Amino acid sequence: MSSPVPPPAPTPSRLRLRVTNAAESHIRAGHPWVYEASVREQNRPGEAGELAVIYDRRDRFLAIGLYDPASVLRVRVLHAGSPVSLDVAWWAARLDGALTRRAALFGPVAGDHDTNGFRLINGESDGFPGLVLDRYAQVLVLKLYTAAWFPFLPLLLDLLADRFYGFAVVLRLSRNIQEQAAKVALMDGAVLLGELPPGPVIFKESGLHFEADVRQGQKTGFFLDQRENRRRVESFAAGRRVLNAFSFNGGFSLYAARGGAAEVVSVDISGHALDGAKRNFGLNPGLRAKHETVQADVFEWLKTTPRQFDLIILDPPSLARRETEREGAIRAYAKLAADGIARLAPGGILVSASCSAHVSADEFYSAVRTAARRTGRKFRELRTSRHAPDHHASFPEAEYLKAIYLQFE
Repeated sequence: MSSPVPPPAPTPSRLRLRVTNAAESHIRAGHPWVYEASVREQNRPGEAGELAVIYDRRDRFLAIGLYDPASVLRVRVLHAGSPVSLDVAWWAARLDGALTRRAALFGPVAGDHDTNGFRLINGESDGFPGLVLDRYAQVLVLKLYTAAWFPFLPLLLDLLADRFYGFAVVLRLSRNIQEQAAKVALMDGAVLLGELPPGPVIFKESGLHFEADVRQGQKTGFFLDQRENRRRVESFAAGRRVLNAFSFNGGFSLYAARGGAAEVVSVDISGHALDGAKRNFGLNPGLRAKHETVQADVFEWLKTTPRQFDLIILDPPSLARRETEREGAIRAYAKLAADGIARLAPGGILVSASCSAHVSADEFYSAVRTAARRTGRKFRELRTSRHAPDHHASFPEAEYLKAIYLQFE
Protein backbone atom coordinates (compact mmCIF):
# COMPACT_ATOMS: atom_id res chain seq x y z
CA MET A 1 0.00 0.00 0.00
CA SER A 2 1.51 3.31 -1.09
CA SER A 3 1.94 6.18 1.31
CA PRO A 4 -0.50 9.03 0.93
CA VAL A 5 0.81 12.09 -0.90
CA PRO A 6 1.34 14.88 1.62
CA PRO A 7 -0.74 17.98 1.03
CA PRO A 8 1.09 20.97 -0.46
CA ALA A 9 2.49 23.46 2.03
CA PRO A 10 0.10 26.34 2.52
CA THR A 11 1.02 29.52 0.71
CA PRO A 12 1.71 32.21 3.29
CA SER A 13 -0.83 34.98 3.38
CA ARG A 14 0.11 38.39 2.07
CA LEU A 15 2.12 40.35 4.62
CA ARG A 16 -0.23 43.05 5.92
CA LEU A 17 0.77 46.01 8.08
CA ARG A 18 -0.89 48.90 9.80
CA VAL A 19 1.07 51.93 10.85
CA THR A 20 0.70 54.94 13.10
CA ASN A 21 -1.42 57.90 12.08
CA ALA A 22 1.70 60.00 11.64
CA ALA A 23 3.23 57.39 9.34
CA GLU A 24 0.01 57.25 7.30
CA SER A 25 0.24 61.00 6.78
CA HIS A 26 3.88 60.79 5.76
CA ILE A 27 3.18 58.03 3.23
CA ARG A 28 0.32 60.02 1.71
CA ALA A 29 2.67 63.00 1.44
CA GLY A 30 5.10 60.88 -0.57
CA HIS A 31 7.65 59.86 2.07
CA PRO A 32 9.19 56.49 1.12
CA TRP A 33 10.22 55.16 4.54
CA VAL A 34 8.27 53.39 7.28
CA TYR A 35 10.29 52.98 10.46
CA GLU A 36 10.11 49.97 12.77
CA ALA A 37 8.58 52.14 15.51
CA SER A 38 5.79 53.23 13.15
CA VAL A 39 4.44 49.69 12.59
CA ARG A 40 1.41 49.23 14.86
CA GLU A 41 0.56 45.68 13.81
CA GLN A 42 1.23 43.03 11.20
CA ASN A 43 -0.46 39.73 10.50
CA ARG A 44 2.71 37.60 10.67
CA PRO A 45 6.51 37.86 10.71
CA GLY A 46 8.00 38.84 7.37
CA GLU A 47 11.18 38.02 5.48
CA ALA A 48 13.60 40.33 3.73
CA GLY A 49 12.32 41.12 0.25
CA GLU A 50 8.67 40.34 0.86
CA LEU A 51 6.19 42.81 -0.54
CA ALA A 52 4.36 44.25 2.43
CA VAL A 53 0.95 45.85 1.94
CA ILE A 54 0.15 48.73 4.28
CA TYR A 55 -3.49 49.43 5.10
CA ASP A 56 -4.82 52.62 6.61
CA ARG A 57 -6.96 52.97 9.73
CA ARG A 58 -10.12 52.28 7.65
CA ASP A 59 -8.62 49.08 6.25
CA ARG A 60 -8.06 50.61 2.80
CA PHE A 61 -4.96 50.04 0.68
CA LEU A 62 -2.37 52.68 1.44
CA ALA A 63 0.94 51.49 0.01
CA ILE A 64 3.11 48.54 -0.91
CA GLY A 65 6.81 48.25 -0.30
CA LEU A 66 9.89 46.14 0.40
CA TYR A 67 9.97 44.61 3.85
CA ASP A 68 13.25 44.30 5.77
CA PRO A 69 13.01 42.82 9.28
CA ALA A 70 16.70 43.55 9.99
CA SER A 71 16.46 47.30 9.36
CA VAL A 72 14.96 50.14 11.35
CA LEU A 73 13.60 51.16 7.94
CA ARG A 74 11.10 48.35 8.12
CA VAL A 75 9.32 49.11 4.82
CA ARG A 76 10.66 51.02 1.83
CA VAL A 77 7.65 52.19 -0.13
CA LEU A 78 7.48 51.31 -3.83
CA HIS A 79 3.96 52.57 -4.57
CA ALA A 80 1.29 54.47 -2.68
CA GLY A 81 -2.28 55.37 -3.58
CA SER A 82 -4.51 52.91 -5.39
CA PRO A 83 -3.73 49.16 -5.51
CA VAL A 84 -1.38 48.03 -8.26
CA SER A 85 0.13 44.75 -9.47
CA LEU A 86 3.91 44.81 -9.25
CA ASP A 87 4.44 42.54 -12.25
CA VAL A 88 7.31 42.57 -14.75
CA ALA A 89 5.64 45.28 -16.82
CA TRP A 90 5.37 47.50 -13.73
CA TRP A 91 9.06 47.08 -12.92
CA ALA A 92 10.02 47.70 -16.54
CA ALA A 93 8.01 50.93 -16.61
CA ARG A 94 9.60 52.06 -13.36
CA LEU A 95 13.11 51.45 -14.74
CA ASP A 96 12.33 53.07 -18.08
CA GLY A 97 11.09 56.17 -16.28
CA ALA A 98 14.45 56.59 -14.56
CA LEU A 99 16.34 55.97 -17.81
CA THR A 100 14.20 58.48 -19.69
CA ARG A 101 15.08 61.16 -17.14
CA ARG A 102 18.78 60.50 -17.80
CA ALA A 103 18.31 60.46 -21.57
CA ALA A 104 17.07 64.06 -21.27
CA LEU A 105 20.39 64.92 -19.59
CA PHE A 106 22.93 62.77 -21.43
CA GLY A 107 21.27 61.40 -24.56
CA PRO A 108 20.60 57.67 -25.11
CA VAL A 109 21.64 56.07 -21.82
CA ALA A 110 23.40 53.11 -23.45
CA GLY A 111 25.17 55.25 -26.05
CA ASP A 112 28.69 56.71 -26.06
CA HIS A 113 28.98 60.41 -25.25
CA ASP A 114 31.51 62.89 -23.94
CA THR A 115 30.01 61.88 -20.57
CA ASN A 116 29.44 58.16 -20.15
CA GLY A 117 29.76 58.05 -16.39
CA PHE A 118 26.58 59.08 -14.55
CA ARG A 119 23.85 57.87 -12.22
CA LEU A 120 20.99 55.94 -13.78
CA ILE A 121 18.93 55.22 -10.66
CA ASN A 122 19.13 57.37 -7.55
CA GLY A 123 17.38 55.24 -4.97
CA GLU A 124 14.12 56.44 -3.49
CA SER A 125 14.09 59.53 -5.69
CA ASP A 126 13.70 57.30 -8.76
CA GLY A 127 11.34 54.84 -7.10
CA PHE A 128 13.97 52.22 -6.21
CA PRO A 129 14.40 52.69 -2.45
CA GLY A 130 17.73 51.47 -1.12
CA LEU A 131 19.24 50.92 -4.59
CA VAL A 132 21.48 52.98 -6.85
CA LEU A 133 22.72 52.20 -10.35
CA ASP A 134 25.69 53.98 -11.91
CA ARG A 135 27.11 53.72 -15.39
CA TYR A 136 30.84 53.78 -16.18
CA ALA A 137 31.31 53.35 -19.93
CA GLN A 138 30.20 49.75 -20.64
CA VAL A 139 29.91 48.78 -16.97
CA LEU A 140 26.91 49.18 -14.67
CA VAL A 141 27.41 49.21 -10.91
CA LEU A 142 24.40 48.19 -8.85
CA LYS A 143 24.70 49.15 -5.18
CA LEU A 144 22.25 47.84 -2.59
CA TYR A 145 21.61 49.26 0.88
CA THR A 146 19.03 46.69 1.99
CA ALA A 147 18.80 42.90 1.76
CA ALA A 148 15.20 43.35 0.63
CA TRP A 149 16.49 43.64 -2.94
CA PHE A 150 18.18 40.22 -3.00
CA PRO A 151 15.10 38.30 -4.25
CA PHE A 152 14.65 40.82 -7.06
CA LEU A 153 18.15 40.57 -8.52
CA PRO A 154 17.23 38.08 -11.29
CA LEU A 155 14.39 40.35 -12.43
CA LEU A 156 16.59 43.45 -12.34
CA LEU A 157 19.38 41.75 -14.27
CA ASP A 158 16.95 40.63 -16.99
CA LEU A 159 15.64 44.17 -17.36
CA LEU A 160 19.15 45.64 -17.51
CA ALA A 161 20.36 43.03 -20.02
CA ASP A 162 17.50 43.98 -22.34
CA ARG A 163 18.39 47.67 -22.20
CA PHE A 164 22.20 47.55 -21.97
CA TYR A 165 23.24 44.81 -24.34
CA GLY A 166 26.83 43.70 -23.81
CA PHE A 167 27.33 45.71 -20.60
CA ALA A 168 28.82 44.16 -17.46
CA VAL A 169 26.98 44.50 -14.14
CA VAL A 170 28.90 44.67 -10.85
CA LEU A 171 27.23 44.29 -7.46
CA ARG A 172 28.23 46.56 -4.58
CA LEU A 173 26.84 46.10 -1.09
CA SER A 174 26.71 48.45 1.86
CA ARG A 175 28.66 47.11 4.81
CA ASN A 176 25.60 46.55 6.97
CA ILE A 177 24.16 43.90 4.62
CA GLN A 178 27.28 41.99 3.57
CA GLU A 179 26.80 39.29 6.20
CA GLN A 180 23.22 38.71 5.04
CA ALA A 181 24.42 38.67 1.44
CA ALA A 182 26.94 35.92 2.15
CA LYS A 183 24.11 33.65 3.29
CA VAL A 184 22.65 33.78 -0.23
CA ALA A 185 26.04 33.55 -1.99
CA LEU A 186 26.31 37.24 -2.86
CA MET A 187 29.56 39.20 -2.46
CA ASP A 188 30.53 42.84 -2.66
CA GLY A 189 32.30 43.38 -5.97
CA ALA A 190 30.81 40.31 -7.66
CA VAL A 191 30.32 40.48 -11.42
CA LEU A 192 26.70 39.48 -11.98
CA LEU A 193 26.54 39.90 -15.73
CA GLY A 194 29.08 40.08 -18.54
CA GLU A 195 32.83 40.52 -18.14
CA LEU A 196 34.93 43.37 -16.82
CA PRO A 197 37.86 44.73 -18.82
CA PRO A 198 41.29 44.13 -17.27
CA GLY A 199 42.38 46.84 -14.84
CA PRO A 200 40.26 49.82 -13.82
CA VAL A 201 37.25 50.85 -15.87
CA ILE A 202 37.96 53.98 -17.93
CA PHE A 203 35.04 56.33 -18.54
CA LYS A 204 34.49 59.86 -19.78
CA GLU A 205 33.10 62.87 -17.97
CA SER A 206 32.74 66.10 -19.93
CA GLY A 207 35.35 64.77 -22.36
CA LEU A 208 37.92 64.01 -19.64
CA HIS A 209 38.98 60.42 -18.99
CA PHE A 210 38.90 58.95 -15.49
CA GLU A 211 39.37 55.53 -13.98
CA ALA A 212 36.80 53.92 -11.70
CA ASP A 213 37.52 51.08 -9.30
CA VAL A 214 34.08 49.56 -9.61
CA ARG A 215 34.76 46.46 -7.49
CA GLN A 216 36.50 47.94 -4.45
CA GLY A 217 36.48 51.73 -4.75
CA GLN A 218 34.52 54.16 -2.61
CA LYS A 219 30.82 54.54 -3.36
CA THR A 220 30.43 52.81 -6.74
CA GLY A 221 33.96 53.59 -7.91
CA PHE A 222 33.98 57.37 -8.36
CA PHE A 223 32.33 60.51 -6.95
CA LEU A 224 29.92 61.14 -9.81
CA ASP A 225 27.79 63.51 -7.71
CA GLN A 226 30.30 66.39 -7.94
CA ARG A 227 30.32 66.59 -11.75
CA GLU A 228 28.44 69.92 -11.93
CA ASN A 229 30.71 71.53 -9.33
CA ARG A 230 33.76 70.28 -11.21
CA ARG A 231 32.45 71.99 -14.34
CA ARG A 232 31.98 75.23 -12.41
CA VAL A 233 35.51 75.04 -11.03
CA GLU A 234 36.82 74.70 -14.58
CA SER A 235 35.13 77.99 -15.51
CA PHE A 236 36.98 79.83 -12.69
CA ALA A 237 40.41 78.26 -13.14
CA ALA A 238 42.09 80.23 -15.96
CA GLY A 239 45.48 81.55 -14.88
CA ARG A 240 44.94 80.65 -11.23
CA ARG A 241 47.01 78.72 -8.72
CA VAL A 242 44.58 76.02 -7.63
CA LEU A 243 44.47 73.94 -4.45
CA ASN A 244 42.29 70.85 -4.50
CA ALA A 245 42.09 69.81 -0.84
CA PHE A 246 40.77 66.33 -0.02
CA SER A 247 41.50 65.71 -3.69
CA PHE A 248 40.88 61.96 -3.71
CA ASN A 249 41.72 60.90 -7.30
CA GLY A 250 41.89 64.40 -8.70
CA GLY A 251 38.47 65.10 -10.20
CA PHE A 252 38.50 68.83 -9.48
CA SER A 253 42.21 68.98 -10.34
CA LEU A 254 41.72 67.73 -13.89
CA TYR A 255 38.90 70.17 -14.57
CA ALA A 256 40.96 73.06 -13.19
CA ALA A 257 43.89 72.05 -15.39
CA ARG A 258 41.70 71.95 -18.48
CA GLY A 259 40.29 75.34 -17.49
CA GLY A 260 43.73 76.88 -17.87
CA ALA A 261 45.05 76.85 -14.30
CA ALA A 262 48.65 77.98 -13.93
CA GLU A 263 49.29 75.18 -11.45
CA VAL A 264 47.25 72.62 -9.53
CA VAL A 265 48.10 71.14 -6.15
CA SER A 266 46.21 68.01 -5.04
CA VAL A 267 46.34 67.30 -1.29
CA ASP A 268 45.01 64.11 0.27
CA ILE A 269 45.93 61.91 3.22
CA SER A 270 45.76 58.80 1.02
CA GLY A 271 48.76 57.98 -1.13
CA HIS A 272 46.58 55.46 -2.98
CA ALA A 273 44.14 58.24 -3.92
CA LEU A 274 46.96 60.51 -5.08
CA ASP A 275 48.35 57.71 -7.24
CA GLY A 276 44.90 57.56 -8.82
CA ALA A 277 45.06 61.30 -9.49
CA LYS A 278 48.39 60.88 -11.25
CA ARG A 279 46.98 58.09 -13.38
CA ASN A 280 43.97 60.21 -14.29
CA PHE A 281 46.26 63.01 -15.44
CA GLY A 282 48.12 60.39 -17.47
CA LEU A 283 44.86 59.46 -19.19
CA ASN A 284 44.53 63.09 -20.37
CA PRO A 285 47.90 64.01 -21.92
CA GLY A 286 46.49 67.24 -23.36
CA LEU A 287 46.37 68.85 -19.90
CA ARG A 288 49.33 71.24 -19.70
CA ALA A 289 49.02 72.67 -16.19
CA LYS A 290 51.72 71.79 -13.66
CA HIS A 291 50.24 69.22 -11.27
CA GLU A 292 51.70 68.53 -7.83
CA THR A 293 50.49 65.96 -5.31
CA VAL A 294 50.95 66.31 -1.56
CA GLN A 295 50.19 63.49 0.87
CA ALA A 296 49.11 65.15 4.10
CA ASP A 297 46.28 65.64 6.58
CA VAL A 298 44.49 68.61 5.02
CA PHE A 299 43.40 70.03 8.38
CA GLU A 300 47.02 70.20 9.56
CA TRP A 301 48.54 71.14 6.21
CA LEU A 302 46.25 74.15 5.72
CA LYS A 303 47.21 75.55 9.11
CA THR A 304 50.96 75.37 8.46
CA THR A 305 51.61 75.84 4.75
CA PRO A 306 52.91 79.28 3.74
CA ARG A 307 51.62 78.88 0.19
CA GLN A 308 48.96 81.12 -1.33
CA PHE A 309 46.38 80.12 -3.93
CA ASP A 310 43.88 81.86 -6.18
CA LEU A 311 41.27 79.08 -6.14
CA ILE A 312 40.77 76.63 -3.28
CA ILE A 313 38.39 73.66 -3.31
CA LEU A 314 37.52 72.13 0.06
CA ASP A 315 35.58 68.90 -0.46
CA PRO A 316 36.09 66.71 2.62
CA PRO A 317 34.49 63.33 3.24
CA SER A 318 31.42 63.39 5.45
CA LEU A 319 32.22 65.01 8.79
CA ALA A 320 28.94 63.86 10.39
CA ARG A 321 28.05 60.24 9.80
CA ARG A 322 25.44 60.30 12.58
CA GLU A 323 23.24 62.93 14.17
CA THR A 324 25.38 63.09 17.34
CA GLU A 325 28.29 64.39 15.24
CA ARG A 326 26.35 67.26 13.68
CA GLU A 327 27.46 70.10 15.99
CA GLY A 328 31.10 69.07 15.81
CA ALA A 329 30.90 68.87 12.03
CA ILE A 330 29.47 72.39 11.76
CA ARG A 331 32.39 73.72 13.81
CA ALA A 332 34.84 71.74 11.67
CA TYR A 333 33.41 73.16 8.44
CA ALA A 334 33.79 76.70 9.83
CA LYS A 335 37.40 76.07 10.92
CA LEU A 336 38.25 74.48 7.60
CA ALA A 337 36.80 77.45 5.71
CA ALA A 338 38.73 79.94 7.89
CA ASP A 339 42.01 78.10 7.30
CA GLY A 340 41.30 77.95 3.58
CA ILE A 341 40.52 81.66 3.39
CA ALA A 342 43.84 82.39 5.12
CA ARG A 343 45.58 80.73 2.16
CA LEU A 344 43.66 82.74 -0.47
CA ALA A 345 45.42 85.51 -2.36
CA PRO A 346 43.49 88.75 -3.10
CA GLY A 347 40.79 88.03 -5.66
CA GLY A 348 40.85 84.38 -4.73
CA ILE A 349 37.82 82.07 -4.78
CA LEU A 350 36.89 79.57 -2.09
CA VAL A 351 34.71 76.59 -3.07
CA SER A 352 33.56 74.80 0.08
CA ALA A 353 31.47 71.63 -0.19
CA SER A 354 29.77 69.22 2.20
CA CYS A 355 28.37 65.72 1.74
CA SER A 356 27.16 65.36 5.35
CA ALA A 357 23.45 64.53 5.31
CA HIS A 358 23.14 65.33 9.03
CA VAL A 359 24.25 68.93 8.39
CA SER A 360 21.59 70.89 6.53
CA ALA A 361 22.40 73.19 3.65
CA ASP A 362 21.42 76.25 5.69
CA GLU A 363 23.64 75.15 8.60
CA PHE A 364 26.57 74.55 6.27
CA TYR A 365 26.21 77.80 4.34
CA SER A 366 25.87 79.72 7.60
CA ALA A 367 29.03 78.15 9.02
CA VAL A 368 31.10 79.10 5.97
CA ARG A 369 29.64 82.62 5.72
CA THR A 370 30.26 83.25 9.41
CA ALA A 371 33.86 82.06 9.08
CA ALA A 372 34.31 84.37 6.09
CA ARG A 373 32.94 87.41 7.98
CA ARG A 374 35.18 86.73 10.97
CA THR A 375 38.30 87.03 8.81
CA GLY A 376 37.50 90.72 8.28
CA ARG A 377 38.10 90.37 4.54
CA LYS A 378 35.55 91.68 2.10
CA PHE A 379 33.94 89.01 -0.02
CA ARG A 380 31.04 88.40 -2.33
CA GLU A 381 29.00 85.25 -2.69
CA LEU A 382 29.12 83.93 -6.23
CA ARG A 383 26.63 81.09 -5.83
CA THR A 384 25.49 78.08 -3.88
CA SER A 385 24.72 74.69 -5.39
CA ARG A 386 23.00 71.46 -4.45
CA HIS A 387 22.49 68.08 -6.11
CA ALA A 388 23.37 67.25 -9.70
CA PRO A 389 20.30 66.50 -11.84
CA ASP A 390 21.06 62.77 -12.04
CA HIS A 391 21.36 62.71 -8.22
CA HIS A 392 18.10 64.55 -7.53
CA ALA A 393 16.58 64.26 -4.05
CA SER A 394 12.81 63.88 -3.74
CA PHE A 395 12.54 63.99 0.07
CA PRO A 396 14.50 65.72 2.86
CA GLU A 397 16.49 62.72 4.13
CA ALA A 398 17.91 62.16 0.64
CA GLU A 399 19.53 65.60 0.59
CA TYR A 400 23.21 65.67 1.43
CA LEU A 401 25.29 67.58 -1.13
CA LYS A 402 25.84 71.35 -1.01
CA ALA A 403 28.56 73.81 -1.99
CA ILE A 404 29.16 77.55 -1.66
CA TYR A 405 31.41 79.80 -3.78
CA LEU A 406 32.92 82.94 -2.22
CA GLN A 407 35.35 85.43 -3.77
CA PHE A 408 37.58 87.59 -1.53
CA GLU A 409 39.20 90.95 -2.10
